[in-house]
Parts: sequence; structure tokens; C-alpha cells
Amino acid sequence: MPNRKHLILFLGDGGNNLHLMADGFARELGKNGVEFMGASVTPPQSNPITNRVMQESGIDISNLPMLSLPDIELFMFDLIITLGDFDQSCRPTLPGMPPHLHWDIPDPSSGVDASEVYRDLKKAKSMIRENIGTLFKADLLDALFVSRRNLSLILDNLLDGVMAHTLNRRIFFFNKAAEKITGYKRENILGKDCHDVFPGRFCGGDCEFCEGVTRQNKKTISAKEIVFRKPDGRKRVLKMSIMPLSDETGNDVGALLSFKDDTELDQLKRRLKHHHSLGSLIGKDPKTLELFDHIREVGSVLVPVLIEGESGTGKELVANAIHDIGPRSSKPFVAINCGALPEGIIESELFGHVAGAFSGAVRERKGRFELAHQGTLFLDEVSELSPAMQVKLLRVLQEQRFERVGGEKSIQVNVRIISATNQNLLKLVEEKKIRRDLYYRLCVVPITLPPLRERRLDIPMLVEHFLELTAKEINRPILTPSNEAMDLMASYSWPGNVRELRNAIEYTYVKCRTGLIDVDHLPPEIAHQKQKMTKKPGPALKVSKEKILIALAKAEGNRKEAAKLLGIGRATLYRNLGHYGLK
Repeated sequence: MPNRKHLILFLGDGGNNLHLMADGFARELGKNGVEFMGASVTPPQSNPITNRVMQESGIDISNLPMLSLPDIELFMFDLIITLGDFDQSCRPTLPGMPPHLHWDIPDPSSGVDASEVYRDLKKAKSMIRENIGTLFKADLLDALFVSRRNLSLILDNLLDGVMAHTLNRRIFFFNKAAEKITGYKRENILGKDCHDVFPGRFCGGDCEFCEGVTRQNKKTISAKEIVFRKPDGRKRVLKMSIMPLSDETGNDVGALLSFKDDTELDQLKRRLKHHHSLGSLIGKDPKTLELFDHIREVGSVLVPVLIEGESGTGKELVANAIHDIGPRSSKPFVAINCGALPEGIIESELFGHVAGAFSGAVRERKGRFELAHQGTLFLDEVSELSPAMQVKLLRVLQEQRFERVGGEKSIQVNVRIISATNQNLLKLVEEKKIRRDLYYRLCVVPITLPPLRERRLDIPMLVEHFLELTAKEINRPILTPSNEAMDLMASYSWPGNVRELRNAIEYTYVKCRTGLIDVDHLPPEIAHQKQKMTKKPGPALKVSKEKILIALAKAEGNRKEAAKLLGIGRATLYRNLGHYGLK
């Protein structure tokens, strides 16, 4: 607790000002380190009979402030004492609010004879004086304040920031960690609307207490990451949980926010991602890192590159990465899918056409070669080109010159060619489906993309990446995979490779509503792998390469731990590592 005086509020109802009588006696008796205040629920008004009764005891209450509930903030007090015929439904019930006492003192009716009011007020005066004396002498105040101080000390010594506010967003608790994390002093924000205190909305602007957001009846906890700007202008990344506060009857009465500064961890994650990424490619498997090295090598050398790999492995991303790290990164990157266009259109798409070249050619149009001048042209599914188009493409690759369809003017271009195929292009050459001379023009430097099942160490990183990407695209909180769900994804064969993995993550956002991805939230073809994972190989059996890689990934490279996960001895693990060339 900060070093300040404790505040006690006497809260009354009716026009007899019992709360002022209590305030007057408390001030008269005095209590070190304690200040008092009186307020009424109904509009305040002076009562001459009450003033006269107190004057007979030598206490003048006529100069005490006439306050009502709108004039004060209840949660700023350390103790609230209600008196008389007080409507208990008006008393504060917020968790974290000050403790509350009620003195059942008869409140004289204003409709009876003045002499009866005077007599009843004298009785009330005696009861109030006795109660205040008891309150002081029994050290009840000290006990209440110590209990309240101990609770605050516990919360103040938490490393996480803690803030609580009412249903109308009035802040009534703010611990020391919250001060340190946000840069705001609690004495400057207690009692204020959190929207008025924190520029740009502390919660990010989408919690249940913000305007325009539908309040849910479910007692749920929402977790999020927000970018927060401190008073000195520095930006911090805060990891925050927002949960409802309920009273003893289960009714929502406010919100509790806990948060911590994740800026350094966020920066570390970004550095690690940068280390394990190249352009839009992500991975940490040795095969992926080897691919990154290969891309860097060919990026600066303007030679044709042929990218081979199964569908969904990311061939266009590799082509983009080669272009982006090369000397032509500021020039156009133009892509065309040679397998998606019919024979009659592909020539016009590649080389362009002049007006009137064919039916529908009402104006002149540039082809992809012209659009990619000084840059890079990416020919995807190049194996689908017809023999006639292979001849025309070969001529352009040899001479860097072509004519538009229907035109006679020769156009000179300077284009780097990167091509891709999901087939074995050399095998197609042997089968006479691809011209050999075209193959050697396209495949100066070959790059083969390993399928996802051969680089399983990438799977957890790709899962995390696609979870974040999908959450951002559909504006939903990031889901977290359970260990069992992650194990299934790591062991699945992924015939559709990275593209299938992304589709699977998008599927989970349709199925999962709990925040934690379980097996039932995965696509059926992945979830059905569960039965296959229940049988563990014994020490005498050869362990599959895939399972060894998964175990090593889980054990972060620790071979002893990996052997335990596989249920085999270290010697058996080493024999298997040697068998697969993984030592």
C-alpha cells in the first residue's frame, strides 16, 4: 500500500444525516492515520434537529460537506460503514472493493412529531458514539487495514501487472508491476475510465467493455498480444489476459486484467524467425537450411534456375526468394502457369499480340516477357508446354528476342528465367516429351525441394506460422495445438506438402472454438493417424527415419532423451542413426 492516510466513508440514507453524526464523532475522537467522510445515497440536505442534537454534545456538523454518491468514488476508501435504514442493494459488492460494515441504527422518520424525531435522534447519537468508540478501541480498524495491506502487498510483489475496473471501466486496482510496465502512476489513474487514461485503448479496443462490442454471458478468459505505447513514447509488446470479475451471486461486476511485458521475448522470436527464414520461406530442418544456402548462392548469379519438387512444396516462394536477394530485386517478378493455359492462349500470354492478330484482339497487348524486362520471369509447370511452344520458347531463350503474335517487329528483352515443375524433367527428356536442348537452357542450376515428410523439423514452425497468419486474416485469437495434435501433424505424411498443412490449419479454425486444438479438430485424414502412433517399436526392431527425426525434434537434439521417447536404448538409436546416415 502507498504511504497515505486510510479513508473511511460513512454512507447513509434519508434526510436525518446519520452519516454526518458518525463523521462528526469520528473526527472528534480522532484516529491517527485515518480520515473520515460522510455521504448520502439520496440528495443531501441539512437537518436542523440533527445539528442541534450534535451541538448538545459539543460537536458542530453544520460545516461538514454535504456529499452524495455521485460526488465520490467508493473504491477509493479503505472501509465503508452504512447506517440507518440503508438499502442494502445500493452497497458496493465489487471484489477488491473496501470492506463493508453496517450499523443497524433506527433512522427516525421525518413524518412524525418533531419531539419524537429529536428523541429518536438522541438514541441514534448514543448508538453511533458507542459504535465508533468500539471500532477504535477494539483495534478493528487496524485489523481490517492490515488485512487489506497484506493483500495489496501480495499483488504488488507479483511480476505481472494487475489492473481491475468496474463495469463502467472505472479503475479501482493497479499494482506496482502495472506501474512499471505501463509507466503510469496509480494515484493518477485510480477512479478514472481506462479509455480516458490509456490512449488507443489499453485492451486493444475489442474487449467486452468497449463500445460496439457485444458482451458475452460466458465466463471466459481472453488472451491477446497488444502493442502498448508508454507515456515516453516507447512501444512495448504486452501479453494480456482479460477475465470477468463476479460477485458472490455470480453476477459480472467488472474485469480483471493481468499482463506482462513480452517485448524482449517478441524481439527474440523475430530474430529467430529471421534466422530460420528466407523471404517467405520458413524452416529449421537441415534440408531446409541447406536449401536456403543454395538460394543465396544462385541469387546473385543471373543464370537460369530449374526448381523441381512435389506440388505444394513452395516452388514459387523459392523463385521469389531467388529474385528478391538478387541484383534485380527492384525490377519486376512476373509469373505464368504454363499448365493452366490452353495452347492457343499461352503464346499470346508469353509474347503478347498486336491489334487484330486474332478474333478478340482489339488492341495491342504486352506479353510476360516484355513485362519482365530487366527482371525475372517465372515459368511454373514448364513441363506442360507443347512441343511447338517448346521450340518458340527455346528461340527466345537463345536470342532474348521475339515477335508479338501477329506482329513483325522484333523485340529485344533481358530477362532472367526461373522455371519450375513437379515432374522429373530429365526423365521427360528421355521420354522425348521435353526437348533436350530446352532442358539444358532451363536447367543451368537445378534446385530440388524436399517434400515436407522429409523435413519434419519444419512442421512445428510452419504450424505456428500458419496459426498466426490465419488468426490475423480472419481476426480471431491465435489457437494453440495440444501435444497430441502436434504429434499427429508431425507424423503425418503430408502428400499435399506445405499447401496441405496450411489448409489443415485453416480447417482447425473452423472446427476449434476452445482455443486449444485437439485431435478432433484436425482434418479426418490426419486424425486417423492416431491408431498408427499407438504402436511403439521395440529395441530389436529398426526404427523408421521419420520417428527418429520427430523424437530428436521433441528432445531438441538430445539423443539420450530421444531414445527414451522412442522406447529404445541409446546404442539402438545410434545404430539407426548410422543406418540412415544421420550421425
